[in-house]
This record gives sequence, C-alpha cells and structure tokens, in this order.
Amino acid sequence: MGIGRGDEKMTEQFLSRRALGLAPSATLAMGNKAGRLKAEGKAVISFSVGETGFSTPRRICEAAKCAIDSGRHGYTPVSGIPELREAIARSLSQKIGFAYRPSQVVVSPGGKYSLYLALLALVNPGDEVLIPAPYWVSYPEMVRLAGGVPIFVESREEEFFAVTPEAIERAITPRSKLLILNSPSNPSGQAIPPANVRAIGELVERAGLWCLSDEIYDSLLFDGAIHKSPASVSEYCRDHTVVVNGCSKTYAMTGWRLGWIGARAELAAAIGDIQSQTCSNPSFIAQAAAVEALNGPQDEVAAMRDSFDRRRLLIYRLLNDIPGFSLVKPNGTFYALPNISGIFGRALAGTVIDGPLQFCETALERALVAMVPGEAFGAPRHVRISYAAGDGDIEEGCRRLRELVDRLS
Repeated sequence: MGIGRGDEKMTEQFLSRRALGLAPSATLAMGNKAGRLKAEGKAVISFSVGETGFSTPRRICEAAKCAIDSGRHGYTPVSGIPELREAIARSLSQKIGFAYRPSQVVVSPGGKYSLYLALLALVNPGDEVLIPAPYWVSYPEMVRLAGGVPIFVESREEEFFAVTPEAIERAITPRSKLLILNSPSNPSGQAIPPANVRAIGELVERAGLWCLSDEIYDSLLFDGAIHKSPASVSEYCRDHTVVVNGCSKTYAMTGWRLGWIGARAELAAAIGDIQSQTCSNPSFIAQAAAVEALNGPQDEVAAMRDSFDRRRLLIYRLLNDIPGFSLVKPNGTFYALPNISGIFGRALAGTVIDGPLQFCETALERALVAMVPGEAFGAPRHVRISYAAGDGDIEEGCRRLRELVDRLS
C-alpha cells in the first residue's frame, strides 16, 4: 500500500525541500473547488480561471487536423518546427521594432513553461528576482524552484498599479539579477504606460539587470492603451530581455499548451538545451495549429477583444455598485482586481470577513461565486475576478455578490 500524503511527518521524510516549500496555484485550487461543486449539481458562477471562454477558431482546428493527417507524428526539433519559429520571429520583429531571427526563438509546451525555462537558464541560487506586486501567482514559486529569491516591488492602486522605476530602483541590491514585468497584468488588468516602460528599461540598463517580460496578454488592450515591450527600449534591453508569449489568450488555445520565448541567440540555445533534457519538444500538432494562428487572418482576435471590452465595462459598473467594493477600471486582459477592504470586519452567521481569503470562501459557500483571493497575488485587500465569463454570468455573479454583501452585519 502506498504512503498517504496525509501523514505529514512521513511525507517530510521522502519529499524534497523543493517540493515541500512549493505553494499550490491558488487560481487552479479555487477552480477545482468550484468544479467539485458544479459536479454536485450546484449552479456555480466561476470568476476564477484565466480562460477566454471562447472556442479555438475553426481555421486553427482545421490546421491541427491536417497535421494529424500529414503523418508527422514523431519528435520535432527541440526548439520548434522551422515554419513556426520563422512566424514567431516575424511577429516579434513587428511588435518590438528590432529584427529577431528564428535562432532566437524557442517554442515550448505553454507560456508558463517558457517562463520557467527562462528562469532556469538565468537564475543562480541566491540571485534576487524583482517582482512587481500585484503579481501572477506562479512567479514567486517559479523563482524559488530555480533557486532564486523573490523580491517584491510595490505598486500603488491610485497609480493604476503601474510600477515605477523609482520603486524598482529602491529594491535593487548587489544580488539583483532579473526583473519580471507583466504588461498588461494578471491580476490587475492594467498595462504599464509606455513612458514607464522606457524609464524602467533605462534603469535595467544602468543597473546591468536582465528582464523577463511576460507579454501573453499584449493583444487585449482597451481605452487606447498601448503595449510597449521593454525589449524595444534599446539594444541593451533587446539583448537582455527574454520576451515570453504564446497562443493561449490571443487565440483561445489554453489547452493546446503552446508558448515561446524570444531572446539573444546564446540564451535561446541554452533554453533549448534545458528543454531537451526536460520535455524534449512541444507537440507537432499544436505547433502546426500555431503557424495558422499567427499567419492566418486575425479577425477572431478583434472579435474576442470587442467582447472582452463590453464585459469589462459591464463588470466595472456592477462591481463599483457593490457597497464596500472599489475597482480601478482595467485597460487590458480580462481580469478585474476590486478592492474589498470596505467590507473587512463585517460578519455573516458569526464568520468575520477578515480578508480576501475569508470573503472568497464565504462567497463560494454561500453565494456559489468563485473568485481568487488577492493574498495569492500580493494584493491583501483585493480579489481577482476573471470577466471571461459570459454577460449573463457576469450579471448574475455580481447580483449574488451584492446580495451577499448586503447580508453582512
């Protein structure tokens, strides 16, 4: 009989310190709880998981079917098939303004894995990695897995969570190696203004840092917001920035697991070597689909963006109508990060709402609304809400939250 994970002392005897120190993903954990309630027949409204809610466009699916029929069912080159690396290099060159070559591209099974590979290639034990808060839940854990030390840099809600170069500079020490930027941001839904990005890039160059730029939401911008990659600031920044992107959010391909990095050729080669020893290569079928995603018409991207824009305005109005909630209007992604500190200290049936985690647990249990507590993102006064749900779910979920808050004493 196997050893059960419930026996904590015995578990500590055989698990590595790396495994014991790892925190599970809060977004997936909340999604799993909501899924169990749905399986029991409960009418759960889920605002927790970062999926678009759209089906993968038909043209992309057809390309995958053709790939299956082609007979190319074996391993592919470790860093990706040539036609996809060429398409990604063209896309990076157009977006960033510097010429990228296919040799600077590594294709991986998912943007998350691309981020982790970059950290493994750059971070030595004890290196400090600067992470603006609020941050995506996986950044600190990935840094720790790579042996690094996450150092959090605060941003201000009244400044739309746009991290400033001054705040970053205050956090730099002789052990600082890398800065992680994510714009537009999960969880805040905010894009860093181009002027801030330029100033941050100049600081990165002065300090001799590297930058890991997570640009997975760069196609989802609203209200005239502009995405500027730190790699576009200077030649130094291009050579010292790892750009990460993928198909998941732009093309509704979360389950296809296809992401990539753009980096200087020597670093890309090292990342490819690490990938060769860990997962070999991404699926040919997903890569063929990604070639069509990038090279084909982009009408579906614009249509999804328009839908998200409408839902963004809807949830902005509905959340700000809930007493004790306050939301800075997001201008990117499909996330909202309302401040709920106005309800802290209030209670329902003897349960005091002392923070986002308590409120999320109460909301799921009593209102059947799933959200992710802000503590997981370094935002202890907030909850993260994905408005990728349909309009009807947004209206019903916000109605339930309003009713729940009205019951607090």
